[in-house]
Amino acid sequence: MLSAREHGHIAQVWDLIAGHEAPFGAELLLRLFTVYPSTKIYFGHLSASLDETMLLSHGQRMLTAVGVAVQHVHNLRAALSRLADLHAFVLRVDPANFPLLIQCFQVVLASHLQDEFTVEMQAAWDKFLTGIAVVLTEKYR
Repeated sequence: MLSAREHGHIAQVWDLIAGHEAPFGAELLLRLFTVYPSTKIYFGHLSASLDETMLLSHGQRMLTAVGVAVQHVHNLRAALSRLADLHAFVLRVDPANFPLLIQCFQVVLASHLQDEFTVEMQAAWDKFLTGIAVVLTEKYR
């Protein structure tokens, strides 16, 4: 899936955000809900006011899953199988939402990392996040 160089870009960016999963994830969710309000339907457990504690908590869980994917980039299916089952069979998230999440995540990365988030890094992350989305949607078939 990823070349050695792309894998290096993924790891380099992850090193910059590791330890800050909750705030990055909360910002990602807030951006997703603002730009694509229809996606909030899957987050009924978050209050109408988008309680910061709940956003941080769910953001932490989301980015922790991304961290697992970074560690298992060569075997995403095995690493994300339970998460794929959850999204397909329990939460029944519309798979069309995953590309929206990817877009928002890349905007968050670019806004925080700025010049450190090079074009090559963005391309590698796009490919990596798309790979995650593919794994998460395979169970829908």
